Amino acid sequence: MDLKESVRSIVGWPIPGVVFRDLTTLMKDPDAFKKSCDIFYERYRDKHIDKIVGIDARGFVFGAVLAYQLGLGFIPVRKKGKLPSETLEELYSLEYGSGTLEIHKDAINEGEKIVIIDDLIATGGTVGATVQLVKNLGGDIIECAFLIELPELKGREQISDCAIFSIMEFDGE
Repeated sequence: MDLKESVRSIVGWPIPGVVFRDLTTLMKDPDAFKKSCDIFYERYRDKHIDKIVGIDARGFVFGAVLAYQLGLGFIPVRKKGKLPSETLEELYSLEYGSGTLEIHKDAINEGEKIVIIDDLIATGGTVGATVQLVKNLGGDIIECAFLIELPELKGREQISDCAIFSIMEFDGE
């Protein structure tokens, strides 16, 4: 099964010039969804990780499944104003906007081994902000993981000090 075939591409959404990679089509396909989750599980099952950090919102889907499969805690990084307790925040920019991400101050303990997961890396803005939040709490980032990478947008450059894993790439497609 080619997972790329299960991803819908929407040209000109949310703004002209953007090709949006819609993972709802992958997630509704039980075989594609299972295969994606299994790839992450196989990659991290022997890595001695303490927690999975998922980025709002689609990183929650895959991150929560991975945390469950590995028997680990799941930490959500949310858009500003969505977490109820004391938080740290970090500004970010991306290919068509900007915003602020937050994490609870008590989410990660010093030295805990962390995998950050999100659906897609484009410009690296959201994951760059998440990396900074995790580091500010003393977490040791093992890797940042994505279903999709858009190499032409150079997101890797935003987080060059972290290992990156992506299941599939859409390069100029």
